[in-house]
Amino acid sequence: MKRIKRYQVLVGALLALTACQGNNDLSDAYGNFETDEVIISSEVAGKLVDFDVELGDQVKSGDLLALVDTTQLSLQIHQIKAQQQAVSVRRIAVQSQVDVQQEQIKNLRINQERIHRLFSDKAATQKQVDDVDGQMQVMQKQLESLKTQFVSINSELEVLDAQLAIVRDKLDQCRITSLMDGVVLEKYVELGELAAPGKAVVKLGDLEELDLKVYVSGAQLPSIQLGQQVEVLIDRDRTANQSLTGKVSWISPEAEFTPKIIQTKEERVKLVYAVKVSVKNDGRLKIGMPGEVNF
Repeated sequence: MKRIKRYQVLVGALLALTACQGNNDLSDAYGNFETDEVIISSEVAGKLVDFDVELGDQVKSGDLLALVDTTQLSLQIHQIKAQQQAVSVRRIAVQSQVDVQQEQIKNLRINQERIHRLFSDKAATQKQVDDVDGQMQVMQKQLESLKTQFVSINSELEVLDAQLAIVRDKLDQCRITSLMDGVVLEKYVELGELAAPGKAVVKLGDLEELDLKVYVSGAQLPSIQLGQQVEVLIDRDRTANQSLTGKVSWISPEAEFTPKIIQTKEERVKLVYAVKVSVKNDGRLKIGMPGEVNF
C-alpha cells in the first residue's frame, strides 16, 4: 500500500509540473489572420469581352481587370461627332452670310453718305434720303437676325459636347480597373458573361501584410499599446510553432462579448477587446490561418 501511495504521489507531482509547464507555454491571445478585401464591381451593363485574370494573380492599382463591350458607345461617339461636324458647317455658312451682309452694309453706307451730301446741296430729294435710310435699317436688322443664329448654333454645340463627354465617361467605365495593389481572391463572373451596374466582378486583397485579429481580456489591456512590437506564433508542424514579429495596429475602443466561436457558456459571457496585430507576409501567411500572440 505504501508503494502504491508513493507511486500515486509521484504521478500527481509529474502531472502538476506538466500542467504548470503547459500554462507557461500558453500564448496571451489567439485569433485568425485577415486582410482588407475590396470587391470590384462593374459600373455599366454589357458583355465581358476581355477578362484575363486568374485567382492568385498579382495586380497593381490601375491595372485593367476586365473590359465590357464598347461597340455601342463607340458608335454613339461617331454619331455625335458627325452631328458636331454638321453644326460646325452651319456655323461657317452663317458666318459667310454675315460677312456678305456686312460688306453690303459697308457699300450702302457709302451711298447713304453721298445722298445725304447731295441732299444738303439741294441735289437730292427727301425720298432718296428716306429710301437709302430705310435700306440701311433693313440690312442692319437682317445682320442682327443672322448673328442670333450663332447663339442657337453655340447652344447645340454645347449640348453635343456634353453628350460626347457623357458617352466618353461611360466608355471609360467599361474599363474595369484595380483600385489597389493586391491579389485576386475571388472571381464572380467569367469571360463572355454579362456584367451589370453594381455586379461584383472580382475580390482583391492585400497579402503583403495581414492582420491577426485576437481578443484580450480587460486585465491584459493595460499592457498593450499601439505600435507595440509583439511575438506572433504560427504552426510549423503538428507539434511545433514558428515565430514572427508583429505590431499592434488597432485596439478596439469598446468591449464586446466573446465571439460565438467560443463554445463554452462561461467563455461566451466574458467581455473582451478586439486587437489587430499587423504582420509582414513572407508567403507563409494565409487568410483565415490561426495564429497566437505574446504581448
